[in-house]
Amino acid sequence: MTGTTISLDRAVDLTRTGDVWLFRGRSGADRAIQNLTNSPVNHVGMAIVVDDLPPLMWHAELGRSLPDVWTGRHQRGVQLHDLSDAVVTWHERYGQRAWLRQLEPTVGREHEDAALRTVARLDGTPFPSTARLASRWARGRMPGAVRAAVRARDGATATLRDLLEGRVLDVLRRTDAGTGSDAAPGVALAEPGLETAYCAEVVAVTYEEMGLLDTVHRPNWYDPGRFWSGDRLPLTGGFRLGGEIAVTVAGR
Repeated sequence: MTGTTISLDRAVDLTRTGDVWLFRGRSGADRAIQNLTNSPVNHVGMAIVVDDLPPLMWHAELGRSLPDVWTGRHQRGVQLHDLSDAVVTWHERYGQRAWLRQLEPTVGREHEDAALRTVARLDGTPFPSTARLASRWARGRMPGAVRAAVRARDGATATLRDLLEGRVLDVLRRTDAGTGSDAAPGVALAEPGLETAYCAEVVAVTYEEMGLLDTVHRPNWYDPGRFWSGDRLPLTGGFRLGGEIAVTVAGR
């Protein structure tokens, strides 16, 4: 379906866990990101599709217009949204065009579990400021030029809510049982080293946890441009991302 155009409803029906959603805008900030990363996109999110829940969008953004499915709150930073609502918001509110890249082959239950564990750790992580974002990008490409001073988040834990019909808590309980941990299920530490998170870093870290991406690079090496077809993302295990499928919202 590469190079074709489909409706948002059709795209939502097709999308599966691990699929990448790319966005391109025309604002000054959008173009600055595109020029900085030498790519035609400025935002990236990942689909999470489990059980009988509607497809969800896992990403990081400055806005807080939509309720987070995980916390039930309106928050900035790393968020889990109803996918259809997220695409409509990015189209109508932010003037963004959307594309879908499908992950092939379809992931298994263990990959979905890993994605949900990552949601439990990262949801609510703040989005970096513009200055910090530029600094992170520079450190990711020139690690010897700029030294990171901050190594870990504070000791706050993320309170988990049983919002995904028990699925996430079941995953955490099975993980605790497998590791012999005495920690109560439903509580997980935030991702070490990610005091703030940019959209591409969230997708990259989730891919790494799912076993789809080598951990050769630090999270700040990734930007939205790494996930478009003009770049080569080092996926593992025989997985690949298909080409871009343009998605129309309300016929536009």
